[in-house]
Amino acid sequence: MTTEPVSRQERKQRTRQALLDAALDLVAERGFSGLSLREVAKQAGIVPTAFYRHFASMDELGVALVEESMRTLRTMIRSARTRPAAYNDMIKTSVRILREHVRAHEDHFHFLTRERYGGTGPVRQAIAFELKLFVSELAVDLARFDFLREWSTEDLHLLADLIVTTMLTTVLELLETPSRDEETVRTAERRLRLIFLGVPNWRSVP
Repeated sequence: MTTEPVSRQERKQRTRQALLDAALDLVAERGFSGLSLREVAKQAGIVPTAFYRHFASMDELGVALVEESMRTLRTMIRSARTRPAAYNDMIKTSVRILREHVRAHEDHFHFLTRERYGGTGPVRQAIAFELKLFVSELAVDLARFDFLREWSTEDLHLLADLIVTTMLTTVLELLETPSRDEETVRTAERRLRLIFLGVPNWRSVP
C-alpha cells in the first residue's frame, strides 16, 4: 500500500499542533508564565528557531491555546442551547455536556482556570475575551425562547453572564472534586433552575 504524501501545509499544521500539545502538557506542572520557548520546542520535537515559524512569541502560543480550549466547548454547549426544548431540558443537557467535556479535556480546563487570573496579560485578556464572547452568544440564543423575547439586550446579557458564572463555578468543582461528579452536576442544575425561577418576575430597573 502507498500512502498519500504529506503536504507542506499539513506538516506545518501538525507541528503547530505539536507545540500547542507540548505547552499544555508542560503547563500541567506549573503556570504558563513559567514555561520557556526552548523547553516547549524540545517537548514538541523541534529546534527552538523553528518555533517562530508558527508563533511570534510564547504569549501568542498561549492565546492560541486559550482559543483551542474554548472553541469545542462553545460548539458543544451551543448545540444543547439551541434545541427546541423547555429550559429545564436545556439546563440538564447543558450541565451534562459540560461535565463530559471537562472530563474529556481536563488539561484544557486546568489551564483556563489557572491562567484566568494568574496568567500573563495577553493570556488573561484572551480568556476574558472568550468568556465575553461566550456570554454574547448565549444571550442571542436565550432571546429565542418565547418568554425572553421581550427582554432588553442588556438584561439578556445579564442573565447570560449569571449562567456562565455558574458554569465556571461548576467547572472548578468538577476539577477539584472528581469523585463527586453526580453531586456537582445536581447542584449545578439546581443553581441554574434557581436563576430561571426569577426570570418571570424580573423587571428591569431604569
